[in-house]
Amino acid sequence: MSHGDEAGRFEGSARLINDDLAPVPPDRRTWGTYDMFAMWMSDVHSVGGYVFAASLFASGLTGWQVLSGMLAGILIVYWLINLIGRPSQRLGVPYPVMARVAFGVLGANLPALVRAVVAIVWYGVQTHFASLALKLLLLRLFPALQAWAVDASGFAGLSWLGWACYLGMWTLQLLVFYRGMESIRRFTDFAGPAVYLVMFLMAVWVISRAGLDQIGWSLTNHRLTGTAAWIEVANVAALVVGYFAALLLNFGDFSRYCRTERQMVRGNILGLPVNWMLFAVVTVVVTSGTVRLFGRAIMDPVEVVSRLDNVAAVLLGSLTFMIATVGINLVANFVSPAFDLANVAPKHISFRRGGLMAAGLTLFTVPWHFVNSPQAVTVFVGTIGGFLGPLYGIIAADYYLVKRGRVQVADLYSLSPQGQFWYVGGWNAKAVAALVPSVCLSAFVAFAPPLAPLRAVNWFVSAGAAAGLYLCLQRRRAYRLVVGPEGERGLS
Repeated sequence: MSHGDEAGRFEGSARLINDDLAPVPPDRRTWGTYDMFAMWMSDVHSVGGYVFAASLFASGLTGWQVLSGMLAGILIVYWLINLIGRPSQRLGVPYPVMARVAFGVLGANLPALVRAVVAIVWYGVQTHFASLALKLLLLRLFPALQAWAVDASGFAGLSWLGWACYLGMWTLQLLVFYRGMESIRRFTDFAGPAVYLVMFLMAVWVISRAGLDQIGWSLTNHRLTGTAAWIEVANVAALVVGYFAALLLNFGDFSRYCRTERQMVRGNILGLPVNWMLFAVVTVVVTSGTVRLFGRAIMDPVEVVSRLDNVAAVLLGSLTFMIATVGINLVANFVSPAFDLANVAPKHISFRRGGLMAAGLTLFTVPWHFVNSPQAVTVFVGTIGGFLGPLYGIIAADYYLVKRGRVQVADLYSLSPQGQFWYVGGWNAKAVAALVPSVCLSAFVAFAPPLAPLRAVNWFVSAGAAAGLYLCLQRRRAYRLVVGPEGERGLS
């Protein structure tokens, strides 16, 4: 079966390839430095990103200590994101196809579906956050709607107005997504800078009202000193890495569209270290000013907007944060499951159809219950989220240290037993053998009280354990290939 813009451009099994999963040809690689930069702006400039950044300044550290930890963390993310994005940029393949290198042409469905589950759940959560901004705007403009905003009068724990706002944002995102990756690129090119403009305007408004002398670099009176302070700085760095854990895994879904690796790296420099640190500074300025203006630190930008005394400002702020949330949802939580679900049955599920399936499943996640239950969030992150680090560790270790970057692209789409990624029955048992105990370790760190100090570095612990175990299993295989009889290759 041939796929691509020209007949016969690429051949592969119908069980493994369609036009969306096939390598992106050069003429369809339209993403440059600015597009990658804007993509990261859309990912960072969200309500969740704002709250996360603000919370780090309430950790008991001084401002420069928090900024040092954040800088260290985002530099690590920058290095890791280039590491995982490079092979997809070179080969032109998305994350689930890249996972075939380590897990096998059929075994890759395991890491793909895990990533899809994570994305679908967070897609619902982010859509809920966006709907809250829309609900705030509607209530400000039409106070009579308050009668429809009582949760008890609605359905499944959400008011009728809440449902209307949720379905409205759900539909808007679906419309942007359904037009394809070029539409997503154009949307993020606009959304990222738009949020920056509103954030700067919020900062100017706060400073003008509170006074520059009232702006501090810490959001708590509690102070950490000595060893405890430096441990917390390390935790801040680790938490920053953990915040990007999901996109760290499937960044290849975007890097495959980059014209050159150099443009990808430049976009990542601007979008991660530069953009993240500037966003953090603006966030703490606004949050610190709310202490003076409202008597407490308000870490939710939507709530800050709701307290503005100008209807036009509320309109602009609410619309902007809705756009911001749509941006991060498209980047982090919509594109990924679309490719991941398409990977399960390429003959029947295209990129668009996979996105429709993901959007449909989102309607059953009732995210308002999820975000209101800290226990549910902890269980989800500690179990399903615990797969993210180990998957990254195995895929990166396999590509760079086992395969040494030598990948036969045609074999990524081949069911031939002689193919490089057939392994045994299409599965690499050693990758699964490294994954299972590493995920169990991640869950143990997440839930065991004695290991609570390690929770911030859980991603590093589980990713390192998975990579190390996988390499040990590969060395054992290499030894058996040397001393074993001919034909032992079948055990790989």
